[in-house]
Amino acid sequence: MRAFLSILALVLLAVFLQLTVVSRINLLSGSADLVLIFLAAMSLQERVRHMLLWGAAVGLLVGGISAAPWYLCVGAYLTVVGLGRLLARRIWQAPLLALLVVTMGGTLILQGSIFVYRALFETALSLSEVFSQVVLPSLFLNFLIAVVLHPLIRDLGDRLYPLEA
Repeated sequence: MRAFLSILALVLLAVFLQLTVVSRINLLSGSADLVLIFLAAMSLQERVRHMLLWGAAVGLLVGGISAAPWYLCVGAYLTVVGLGRLLARRIWQAPLLALLVVTMGGTLILQGSIFVYRALFETALSLSEVFSQVVLPSLFLNFLIAVVLHPLIRDLGDRLYPLEA
């Protein structure tokens, strides 16, 4: 129960910080996604349980708040959690590398799905312009936050789910 409440509080804090602080930090037209990075880092912790449920719940929460359709957020966040779980079992010796791979995959999936949605239902934009003005700056900012957040989330996972002796 302690782990559930702690993760819930941290998810709400991440969403709050995303809405108030992180979304205001822009590089060209891209911005970082703190919630995506938090889910990626938590999904790489092998002892953390029920990450698919957390991914779906956070995707619904962020999808309800953001301008993007809710199903894009749910799909992207579930993909991030699934990729994180897969890499946690495969590249367990290089957790920072795995976090960067999951962050890159999640950013590309989320930004790509938003681009396709807008091209189909809203204004068609140039792929090269979107990639250079939105996707790459967002990826760079996500990498910066991921490197800082990695040791904090790793320590949190160790404290919430200690090894049983």
